[in-house]
Amino acid sequence: MVNRIVLNETSYFGRGSRAKLGDELKSRGYEKVLVVTDNTLMNSNVTKMVIDVLEMNGITYFVYLHVKPNPTVKNVQDGVMLAQISNVDAIVAVGGGSVIDTAKAISIIIKNPEHSLVTSLDGVVNTRNKGLPLFALPTTAGTAAEVTINYVITDENNMKKMVCVDVHDIPVCAIIDADLMQGMPQQLAASTGMDALTHAMEGYITKAGWLIPDMFHINAMALIYNNLEKAANEKDEVAVEKMSYAQYIAGMGFSNVGLGIVHSMAHSLGALFDTPHGIANAILLPHVLKFNGVVCPDLFRNMGNAIGLDMNNLTDEEAVGKVVEAVQNLSKKLNIPQTLREVGISKEMIPKLASQAINDICTSGNPREVTVQDLINIYNEAF
Repeated sequence: MVNRIVLNETSYFGRGSRAKLGDELKSRGYEKVLVVTDNTLMNSNVTKMVIDVLEMNGITYFVYLHVKPNPTVKNVQDGVMLAQISNVDAIVAVGGGSVIDTAKAISIIIKNPEHSLVTSLDGVVNTRNKGLPLFALPTTAGTAAEVTINYVITDENNMKKMVCVDVHDIPVCAIIDADLMQGMPQQLAASTGMDALTHAMEGYITKAGWLIPDMFHINAMALIYNNLEKAANEKDEVAVEKMSYAQYIAGMGFSNVGLGIVHSMAHSLGALFDTPHGIANAILLPHVLKFNGVVCPDLFRNMGNAIGLDMNNLTDEEAVGKVVEAVQNLSKKLNIPQTLREVGISKEMIPKLASQAINDICTSGNPREVTVQDLINIYNEAF
């Protein structure tokens, strides 16, 4: 068996580490950058914290700030156009997964113009060239887009979330500065944190799991489980910084082994109902864990031990149930909706959601084989 690990070239961690951006850009000879961000971050002065660094270092910049929470093909096209008109030599992404994913797609198309049709990037794509150099500064503790080889873009015409996988999209530099995450609204911190927990748990039990990603996933889920509530609900500075590390660690793992049907099903919800990704994952995660537990109970014992549960003297069913209950209880403490009904999902659409999810790229990584009917049953259970 041959296993592969792909990680970004350079990363900085710690509060204030955004100051390293100027040094990294100048040492690589980049003088003109496209800043990809969104209106909320610009208006809340989070993006300004990074722009200040560019200005202090004499870096010319142009700003693209119209990225949607579930970024679209049009978001990418508009960003590509601005990058081309501005003739930039690098991209700086300041935002959560939606922003960094959009920046990845822009980066790839600029250097691989044969993929100017954004939908051609769907799935595993072997592009010829590395993307335009991308520097990623995450503002949420969840997606780990700054260290992964995948990105998700919504094809609105076909109502589909495209999961794009390409080793050429990974940022050359990631800067994980908890100062950029400290001001996250409670609901955003909670939902992106549950996204990170999903990455850690789904990545750990995926078919492709092996020693090194397992190490990342186990450590990530322990950090997330023990810090997310304080980070989201109390804005505890230590917990926020630990979450910034945890989501990155989870990203190093799942980017190299894939995910499972929590993400497949969440992608369908995002495509058809524009459901925020972290919320979708949080609602579905307990139900999918319960479904998958029958084929890998020993892994659930390991997960339970990692997050501090007493897993002694339990049957396999009890071990799985204890982990599922712990995840549900954490979600409730974060005031996350517990059912699909609460977030406006139409029950009549469940068969369509399931038929789309079965073909999602993440489905093949699920540890238990699934049918469309299995997915319908899980959606109904979560409804």
